[in-house]
Amino acid sequence: MQIGPYRLKNQLIVAPMAGVTDQPFRNLCLRYGAALAVSEMLSSNPEVWDTDKSRLRMTHAGEDGIRSVQIAGADPELMANAAVVNVQQGAQIIDINMGCPAKKVNKKLAGSALLQDPVQVEAILRAVVAAVDVPVTLKIRTGWAPEHRNGVHIAQIAEDCGIASLAVHGRTRQCMYKGDAEYDTIKAIKKQISIPVVANGDILTPEKARFVLDYTGVDALMIGRGAQGRPWIFREIQHYLDTGNKLAPVEMDEMRQVMLEHLELLYKLYGDFKGIRFARKHVGWYLDQEHQRPFRAEFNRLETVEEQCSMVERYFDEFVAN
Repeated sequence: MQIGPYRLKNQLIVAPMAGVTDQPFRNLCLRYGAALAVSEMLSSNPEVWDTDKSRLRMTHAGEDGIRSVQIAGADPELMANAAVVNVQQGAQIIDINMGCPAKKVNKKLAGSALLQDPVQVEAILRAVVAAVDVPVTLKIRTGWAPEHRNGVHIAQIAEDCGIASLAVHGRTRQCMYKGDAEYDTIKAIKKQISIPVVANGDILTPEKARFVLDYTGVDALMIGRGAQGRPWIFREIQHYLDTGNKLAPVEMDEMRQVMLEHLELLYKLYGDFKGIRFARKHVGWYLDQEHQRPFRAEFNRLETVEEQCSMVERYFDEFVAN
């Protein structure tokens, strides 16, 4: 798949997820075979750029792979300016968020709320594409509500405005993350436009990845929640696409190594206080089985880096011993 001058090595992309796809997570997914990892959403409002959260999201030092930065907002001028600033900071691709269903985003008429206003969609896309000399991509949902699926129309606007590729989550804003993703709208979009189309939503297994590629005919897949606690899902999917066979589950020694490395990267990026809290979330995804609930409950009460690392080490030592 080609995005402007960038040729992706395969069909697997990490979805932007607020509070998840920070640099440590992106780099882990890239190491395990993702071709592109899109950063978590950054507001186009410059008044919030001086916060610790925004500064970390705008930093690309030590970044692996192609640097794709997602921006969100409803004002064409602010969005264009945000694109320019992020390119100056090192972004090689600008991704526009018109798919986020969160209330705090939609009440500002940004994210998937914009799908209700195709005229504003066009104004934003034209402004951003004209403002930067790097590829601009777009992420949308299939529409605002099941009775208002206008994804095909929005996709046609995107192509006319010079968008380099389009990612589509197979749910409407009203659906949030409930129910099953539908791929008929994504299939229809792929038939209607010539730019690359990326399918997103409920791609949790290698078999589902194969099905979605075959059913929709899209150029690539975007994996979000399926990669939480499983950065190796990209390796698993690629192996299945290449061979038709499933890889054996990840070895416990490898999982231990990845988890501990991930924790160290979180502490380094966020500092001990915030890093400890982000670690709770990620460890909960790595060890998400019912029988691991007592471990998660105890881990979430720990307040120091040393305690967290020691408990993870102890967990795997006991697993091996038993």
